[in-house]
Amino acid sequence: MPSPVLERFLRYVTYDTQSREGAATYPSTPGQLVLLRDLVSELHAMGVADAAMDEHGYVMATIPATTTKPDVPVIGFIAHVDTSPEMRGAGVKPIVHRAYDGRDLVLPDDPTAVLRVADSPYLGECLGHDIVTASGTTLLGADNKSGVAEIMTAAAWLMAHPEIPHGAVRIAFTPDEEVGHGTQFFDLARFGARYAYTMDGGPRGELEFESFSADAITLTFRGFNTHPGYAKGRMVNAIKLAARFLERLPHDRLSPETTEGREGFVHPYVVRAGVDQTAVKLLVRDFMAAGLIEKEAWLRALAMEVVAGVPGASVDVAVEEQYRNMREVIDQHPLVVEKAREAIARAGLQVRERAIRGGTDGSRLSFMGLPTPNIFAGEQNFHSRLEWVSVQDMEKAVEVIVELARVWEERA
Repeated sequence: MPSPVLERFLRYVTYDTQSREGAATYPSTPGQLVLLRDLVSELHAMGVADAAMDEHGYVMATIPATTTKPDVPVIGFIAHVDTSPEMRGAGVKPIVHRAYDGRDLVLPDDPTAVLRVADSPYLGECLGHDIVTASGTTLLGADNKSGVAEIMTAAAWLMAHPEIPHGAVRIAFTPDEEVGHGTQFFDLARFGARYAYTMDGGPRGELEFESFSADAITLTFRGFNTHPGYAKGRMVNAIKLAARFLERLPHDRLSPETTEGREGFVHPYVVRAGVDQTAVKLLVRDFMAAGLIEKEAWLRALAMEVVAGVPGASVDVAVEEQYRNMREVIDQHPLVVEKAREAIARAGLQVRERAIRGGTDGSRLSFMGLPTPNIFAGEQNFHSRLEWVSVQDMEKAVEVIVELARVWEERA
């Protein structure tokens, strides 16, 4: 009998839901709305009567309570439908590699795309599992369509088993998480949950309730452009100013490629270049807000040093707050983590707790007033053409969702 969560996942990944930075619309791409509308229809078909999509594309729905207890908190489960702008998301051809035996997986549409245990050690923990990959030229979309499929499968199971006592369970599917706008129009009052969980993590058993704090800083170097044939003593090339700044960034520390664990970093990731002005956008990450402030002050000083000795040059600095470490909020609500630990253990798994070297929508939702840790969805090598997921991990995630609904009811 085919796995229900696998069947859903294989359908969802064929939708092109890649989001786009800098779009003037919300969601940023129309393809996201196609899947979101279809999720509403699918929820209606399983009997979830109030499933609806709002004007911003957010889908919300309720699995009605079956308990007779009066004080069971409403809990929620959230996943995002969009995929990363960093890798092509159209034309995804998922492949199920049955009963993985440890050998290299060569993806057929590009033989240079090879999934190896040596490069992905967690793959070695999945011997005997059914592994899903793309075909080698696109991402798979496990981030976060695995979470979407898991929530939908758990919703279908709970709707089909009203004899299982649980409180009201709210579910939400959101757009544009990958471009940092997943919670921009999220209506907490409409959602109505006291606690929630994003299903957007990695290996089975994983539970995350601490994240980076994050800002983006844009340094706009300004020069002066004129005809290059008559530019002596007049032209100030902003591209060269930006290049000097970038060259002064450390090569052996403070970058994504040289840090791990609880180390923060600065990461230049967009350059919009012109002689008259060149903008460099950097991500700034640290687990402590004070660390962000320190790194931003250092970047500002470094940029000012670059332009200080160049007549006619200047630099503008703009800092955009992105999200803060969710632990600052979640530590005030220990029950939301304790219940997740219990549900994961009841699913027969060892709990893996770690700090996220990144963020989820749960980071922002927690500071908006909805404590929202992150639970595993099985995603591996996300944002990559070597992205993969274990079917058995997805099945365990479904089990954890169901157990969470039961645990909250039993402990109320």
